[in-house]
Amino acid sequence: MATPVGWSQGGSGSVCLAFDQLRDVIESQEELIHQLRNVMILQDENFVSKEEFQAVEKKLVEEKAAHAKTKVLLAKEEEKLQFALGEVEVLSKQLEKEKLAFEKALSSVKSRALQESSKKDQLITKCNEIESHIIKQEDILNGKENEIKELQQVISQQKEIFRNRMSDFRIQKQQENYMAQVLDQKHKKASGTRQARSRQRPREK
Repeated sequence: MATPVGWSQGGSGSVCLAFDQLRDVIESQEELIHQLRNVMILQDENFVSKEEFQAVEKKLVEEKAAHAKTKVLLAKEEEKLQFALGEVEVLSKQLEKEKLAFEKALSSVKSRALQESSKKDQLITKCNEIESHIIKQEDILNGKENEIKELQQVISQQKEIFRNRMSDFRIQKQQENYMAQVLDQKHKKASGTRQARSRQRPREK
């Protein structure tokens, strides 16, 4: 059985595959039935046992039933195939309409592109000028960024120096406070000693 005209593999590929499989099954079943008939003819000519004859007859009946069932399935698949072919035809027509519409739109775009060719050249020239200006501006910005980085390094160094000076100042301040406390304690101790001596002198007289 030949593939129907206009069939294409796509969304309905599974239907075609099932159709081919059923066709192969029917062909194999018909071949088996033919062989069984030949066996029965040979059995009529030659002497065979009743059991063998009944077994062959039963097998033939089973194959005929399976063959009939397969034909029903094949009819259903053929119906599906025809429906799928109808869908393919509808889609083909729709695709042809869309193709014509696309070609018309493409022709319009080409015509408009030719008319605006001079504008395109002007825009390209303008874009080149802008690009050149941007490159110059980027060079300037890069120079400014380098200056900023250098200033940041200087500021970082100055901050480090300031931190070191503040640290030295705190140490010096702590030392001065410590010396002041020591001197104050010595002063208080010396004053206490003088007061004690001044109290002892009148008693000695």
